[in-house]
Amino acid sequence: QVGVTAQKTMRLLPASGRKATQKVAVGNQEGVVTCFGIKKGEAVTVFKTLPGQKIARLDLGGALNTPQEKIFVAAGSEVRGFTKRGKQFLAFETNLTENIKAMHISGADLFLCASYIYNHYCDCKDQHYYLSGDKINDVLCLPVDKVNRITPVLACQDRVLRVLQGSDLLYEVEVPGPPTVLALSDGNGGDSGEEVVYGTSDGNLGLVQVTGSKPVPKWEIANEKKRGGILCIDSFDIRGDGVKELLVGRDDGTLEIYSFESADSPVLHYDHALPESIASIQGGCVGKEGYDEVLACTYSGWLTGLTTEPVHREGGSGEELKLSQEMQSKISSLRNELEHLQMKVLQERERHQLSSQCSAAVSSVPAFSVNEKFTLNKDDASYSLILEVQTSIDNVLVQSDVPIDLLDVDKNSAVVSFSSCDSEPDSNFLLATYRCQANTTRLELKVQSIEGQYGTLQAYVTPRLQPKTCQVRQYQIKPLSLHQRTHSIDHDRPMNTLTLKGQFSFAEIHSWVVFCLPEVPEKTPAGESITFYFQNTFLGTQLESTYRKGEGCFRSDNISTISILKDVLSKEATKRKINLNISYDVSDQSVRHTLRLIHPKLEYQQLLAKKVHLIDALRELQVHEGNVNFLLPQYRSILEEADQLLEEYKRQPAHLERLYGMITDLFIDKFKFKGTNVKTKVPLLLEMLDGCDQDGLIAFFEAA
Repeated sequence: QVGVTAQKTMRLLPASGRKATQKVAVGNQEGVVTCFGIKKGEAVTVFKTLPGQKIARLDLGGALNTPQEKIFVAAGSEVRGFTKRGKQFLAFETNLTENIKAMHISGADLFLCASYIYNHYCDCKDQHYYLSGDKINDVLCLPVDKVNRITPVLACQDRVLRVLQGSDLLYEVEVPGPPTVLALSDGNGGDSGEEVVYGTSDGNLGLVQVTGSKPVPKWEIANEKKRGGILCIDSFDIRGDGVKELLVGRDDGTLEIYSFESADSPVLHYDHALPESIASIQGGCVGKEGYDEVLACTYSGWLTGLTTEPVHREGGSGEELKLSQEMQSKISSLRNELEHLQMKVLQERERHQLSSQCSAAVSSVPAFSVNEKFTLNKDDASYSLILEVQTSIDNVLVQSDVPIDLLDVDKNSAVVSFSSCDSEPDSNFLLATYRCQANTTRLELKVQSIEGQYGTLQAYVTPRLQPKTCQVRQYQIKPLSLHQRTHSIDHDRPMNTLTLKGQFSFAEIHSWVVFCLPEVPEKTPAGESITFYFQNTFLGTQLESTYRKGEGCFRSDNISTISILKDVLSKEATKRKINLNISYDVSDQSVRHTLRLIHPKLEYQQLLAKKVHLIDALRELQVHEGNVNFLLPQYRSILEEADQLLEEYKRQPAHLERLYGMITDLFIDKFKFKGTNVKTKVPLLLEMLDGCDQDGLIAFFEAA
């Protein structure tokens, strides 16, 4: 274990001989670069640097077409270089205003990215600069020796890969989710040198050919197993068949190996679950010469090797005896190390007790780092909150000042208990405590929000540390929290329009849009105006927002979306004492269209609820009669599918209430824009929702 590590901070140095094992270079968040090799199953350190600023990236470099064995690390705004023996030969201060987030090295070319800024240096001299429209998560450059030009590719949070030429944008490649990591196919860009593999934060994997004029998508693998987001990718021939496999590390601890058997797209060949997110992954020969392995480095700095060496050796009893002796010596050395550590812990504890009792005692709070991810899942319109701590979590208290539902997560083994909340305004809507089992370092929660209700979700994380300490993390639940950025929308749908005019700047209206909607970059976009497209993950309705200084136009096929925007934007403008001129154009056709989108979901959920209510009675009949052949086929099928039905109902307990709420809001909003208050008719609407068909529902909306 080397201490907490960031994404892409572990690399294998090239082997010095044909059969030699490879050394491992890894950088942690204390700024220490450790280089070590494995001898007889033990880690032997080659060199270790002094602590400094936290290391954001570690890459290998060297002259083109020579072994890449120089180690480069990015920490803060500085890039440092070390030889394979640990001698520092470079300290390059970039003077960037923000910390470096991503780095790629190719010969004398250095590519660096801070949050929104890309810089290209050659021999430490500034060459090119680009300002991205959204946060940059990763950067790489196509191999210059193959494509004969410098082509940097940026992975940006707004679901695009930006391909550059010098300081200019050549073109954009749309990808299915926010890309978090880039890698060259086969480690060298494939035959053409133009093939780039990308992984997204929602777990999709794809390959695109970045040609000189346009992108050519080759294959894409959707995250059907609902696994974590992808943090690292490597190519290595682990099966020894001459074709490199794709090694993938995810943020839920899943390690995957994809093989290219015959099909154009890779097939999952092997997977393995680690207890923490995998920050870096590499293929090589580390532990024993002649046996390749996959090396993974997790968030808290554990390095784990999966080897191709057979565990059960064939051979006589002498071989087994030798193995057991090897094992016994390893076990005894581990026992000694454990005893030594326990003694050290006792001594430190006594020292702490004594120092805390003396008159000049100073209270010290142990620092610990928390890795967090709060994202909207497209499939079930819920938010995933993932909390990862470098040490075991004792408990997590979740508090919210807006109505949200906590959903069950299969991987979650923590015990949850709810506390009652006051009914007064401005008080809590949710107080829940998750008590974790021993050695839990990662906790995943799922919450479902309601559009129009906005506020803050807070998580109080307490690890098993002495003295007891806690960190608070805050997450904004936005007014249109179930909307997700998309590349395009269907312009043929009936749309409602909201137009704002007033004495506001571009930056001001942008800050209001950031407040209302997720996935909008906080930085004000370049240029005079901007258009963003969104899709509602729950209903599939859409929103187009176009705004500039003094004017904003919002179009949606859902009148409730327009109503929420109108209320929130007026409130924000009033806070800043800005006078707004608001006009709207409402389409009755759009209400019918939204009801047609909601109704199939409503019917499905009503049927599911009815089936679930029948399960107990049917099971009782089954016990009494012993045989259910006399039942109608539809009831028999309910019994056969009982477990799946209960599982689905448990996963989304309040789904039906949410749909009822959306239909009620749609009804109120439709008439609100006409200046009529129909709240007295809501009980009538709810009554008829129980067994109403689509046409009947539309007729009620039009007759009211």
